[in-house]
Amino acid sequence: MDLKEIQNLIKFVSNSGVAEVKLETGDVKITIRTTLEGNTPDITYVQSAPAAPVMTQVAAPAPVAAAPAPVAAAPAADDAKYITIKSPMIGTFYRKPAPDKPAFVEVGTSIGKGDVLCVVEAMKLFNEIESEVSGKIVKILVDDMSPVEFDQPLFLVDPS
Repeated sequence: MDLKEIQNLIKFVSNSGVAEVKLETGDVKITIRTTLEGNTPDITYVQSAPAAPVMTQVAAPAPVAAAPAPVAAAPAADDAKYITIKSPMIGTFYRKPAPDKPAFVEVGTSIGKGDVLCVVEAMKLFNEIESEVSGKIVKILVDDMSPVEFDQPLFLVDPS
């Protein structure tokens, strides 16, 4: 079972309202438990092998209250012309390659396809997130050193 399948399973369980799901395939065992108040999943991942990695991750709760329609419609209309770059994984978002280094990008930075935008740390592995589009960074949607979820918007890019 690869990371993409696990992330999709977590997303499905969070949205379904199910309290607990256990899955065993071959040497992989996954248990996902959610609380009913906001569907915050508690994930346990165990792979049966020598020096088996064990991961426990608690994802951020999903927003419960919906904003009034007129207020939500105005920002959505403004952001419609921008491309959203999303997190490909669950982890911790870092804007800099190291604490003493400058940020990869700032608002107003022109980027090209393949440019590194940030790093997402997952299980002690630092994964560089590269741009798939060219354009200009309009907005950075996540604070440095904060947890991110799979498919969470990270940046808005003006492709023009």
